[in-house]
Amino acid sequence: MRFSGLALIASAVVIGACGGGDKTPGTTDTAAKAASTTPAPTQAAGSTVPKMPATGKTWEVKMVGDGTNFKFEPANITIKVGDNVKWILISGGPHNVTFNPAEVPAAAKAQLLANMGENQMGEMMGPLFQNANDSYEVSFAGIPAGTYGFNCTPHLAMNMKGTVTVKP
Repeated sequence: MRFSGLALIASAVVIGACGGGDKTPGTTDTAAKAASTTPAPTQAAGSTVPKMPATGKTWEVKMVGDGTNFKFEPANITIKVGDNVKWILISGGPHNVTFNPAEVPAAAKAQLLANMGENQMGEMMGPLFQNANDSYEVSFAGIPAGTYGFNCTPHLAMNMKGTVTVKP
């Protein structure tokens, strides 16, 4: 009973936080950016660190759920500094991508926050998606090598977790 109550409260908070507001326009193709000149970084409102666009490969991670099993596919990926990760909702939403601020190294935190963009629901908490094919991209340009754990906030209690290992 305790789990159900906590899950209900967490879901209500997450769903309530996503009400209203304009949607951010779709992202642009990372490969096209890399093929052309490297675009200048943009700075998020209120941030002192500019958002750095990806300059490498885009990796896809699927967000899936069937009512009893919720997971990222693949759950653990290894990329290079400058690569981009695109999380795509396949089934079982709502889903999001959240990095635990307490676990992100201080040297990476400001840049990761900036690269996650302005549509965060909370600190290092990406937007909540409910429809198939909704997606969220995070550039790992300017992010120091290391392992960054992430989870889906609505399904954290169901162990929907993963890692991005960034290599130099």
